[in-house]
Amino acid sequence: MTSVRLRLLILALLPLVVLMPALLAVAIGRWSANYDALLVTNVETDLRVADQYVQRILTTTGGDVTALARSLRFDRALRGGGGLRDFLEDERAALGLDFLYYLPRERARKTGWPVIARAAAGVAATEIDIFAPEVLRALPETGPELAARARVPLIPTQAAVPTTRTVEDRGMVVHSATPVATPGREGVLVGGILLNRNLGFIDTINALVYRDSGAPGARQGTATLFLEDVRVSTNVRLFEGSRALGTRVSAAVRGAVLGEGRTWLDSAFVVNDWYISAYRPIIDSTGAPVGMLYVGFLQAPFDAAKRNAYILVFAAFLAVVALSAPLFLWLARNIFAPLERMTQTMERVEAGDLEARIGPVASRDEIGTVAAHLDSLLDQVQERDRALRAWNDELNARVEARTAELREANAKLETTYQQLVMSEKLASIGEITAGVAHEINNPTAVIQGNLDVIREALGPRAGPIAHELGLIDRQVGRISAIVGKLLQFARPTEFGSFEEDVDMGQVLRDCLVLVDHVLSKADIAVEIVEATDTPLVTINPGELQQVIINLVTNAAQAMGTGGRLLIETRPMAREGRAGAALIVADTGKGIPESKLAAVFDPFFTTRHGEGTGLGLSVSQTLIRQAGGIITACNRPEGGAEFTVWLPAQEAR
Repeated sequence: MTSVRLRLLILALLPLVVLMPALLAVAIGRWSANYDALLVTNVETDLRVADQYVQRILTTTGGDVTALARSLRFDRALRGGGGLRDFLEDERAALGLDFLYYLPRERARKTGWPVIARAAAGVAATEIDIFAPEVLRALPETGPELAARARVPLIPTQAAVPTTRTVEDRGMVVHSATPVATPGREGVLVGGILLNRNLGFIDTINALVYRDSGAPGARQGTATLFLEDVRVSTNVRLFEGSRALGTRVSAAVRGAVLGEGRTWLDSAFVVNDWYISAYRPIIDSTGAPVGMLYVGFLQAPFDAAKRNAYILVFAAFLAVVALSAPLFLWLARNIFAPLERMTQTMERVEAGDLEARIGPVASRDEIGTVAAHLDSLLDQVQERDRALRAWNDELNARVEARTAELREANAKLETTYQQLVMSEKLASIGEITAGVAHEINNPTAVIQGNLDVIREALGPRAGPIAHELGLIDRQVGRISAIVGKLLQFARPTEFGSFEEDVDMGQVLRDCLVLVDHVLSKADIAVEIVEATDTPLVTINPGELQQVIINLVTNAAQAMGTGGRLLIETRPMAREGRAGAALIVADTGKGIPESKLAAVFDPFFTTRHGEGTGLGLSVSQTLIRQAGGIITACNRPEGGAEFTVWLPAQEAR
């Protein structure tokens, strides 16, 4: 009782194998989304820590410069005059600055830097600014050294915005300025730190954010400072021991952070691996985004953890299913055994063994009652069978005598009836076709006549709708052509045809009208490719139409329901002779290689019982009479392809 056993197993395991996987999928999807959101939250927190450190650097630098400007020793050096340069150099080194200089107030107002202008107005300011290479070189004392340190060769980077630049020689600096109020020497004290190649700065950020990166299972993080989209200070490794200075960020991140001014929190490809990344725009003293601060940690360990979790859940589910199926089968044996005995008994009775019985069943439930009742019914069937056999023998003797007489009369009647039916069918087809053609031709003639009246009535004013009138003309012509084909089918002896110069594309379109219902019913997509330079060919149009319809119909039958039919016309030379080819390709099963050479033989068919096998043979004969040939092959991607080649129209 395999079918019952299977159904019971399905009913028992349906919640386990359908509902539970669905719930697991929803739960895992929710967990995965929450897990990813947690990673993004972590990297957002990391970015906040890094940003706080950058703000601390800005605050510390500004505080140091302001404290120095207000100190007595600076006041003495400024009033003394001659020793100011040496004093500032010593203080620069002591404060860990890359440049430190004094500007009189009038010069400070002309520098063009917003930070210095605000200090000249009496307000201390510290911002991040971008210095051109010539500005770096012009800085007192350390200028040439800073310009050289700022220079970073660009490294071609996948997915970055294309550029013709080969080097980044601008400097990103922490730019601090504070007012100097010494009487008679009013001005501005300017100091700052170059962030290009400032590895101590970037390593400090990384150490603050990922302080346990060396511990087992800890996040493997990196930090980077970008000048626009170029890494000018980073601990991302390009090669073993080599930092990825000069590599660039992807175009997507650049557009979001620098173009739109928003923070990026997502997975991103960083140099050579995927990282859970956070990018924040860096704004200069003019309010423009000039760079980015990045922190991120390697994504691969977390992806591996998710995969392991998926595998563990899937394995546990399979184990539950494997243990549950035998258990449910064992519990259902009390149902399976009586049902199987009933099935075996019925099979024996169907085979002619009316003595077969189910016998006693241990089950005392509904199944046991059904088994006992079935045995009782089989007893009654056996008794009635004996009575029926006796009556049957008597009836057979009476029927046999009348049967001989009826056979002879029935044979004569059947022959006459078949002849009458055939005659009536042919007559009906002719009458229906002629009637349909008449009923269609009348309104068609009215349409054509009224169309001519419209043209005559409008005269030159018909120009704007000339295309629409021409379209109606052509459609009326198509109706007339279809009616003519119907009449030709119904009364073939009344129509004659001759060879003429034919456009294969036009004949193809006419044929598709006739077989559209076949293709639509089978839900077959048709693609037509017509080369504009396909030459005309000389053939009877009706015969070419018959060939095309045969090939299209065969292709549709080969594909069954669905599929794609490609029909192409193009010029093709064969054995040095110009000609045109019509190619019909389907996506069916193709033709067995052992039968490919016999497809054009008379009575050959792959659909036994569904055709005469003469279609391709007749088509080959018609094409050969016109000087052409049909070839067949199987397509590499699957399906069969038939090529109808005909010689091109001869010059006259």
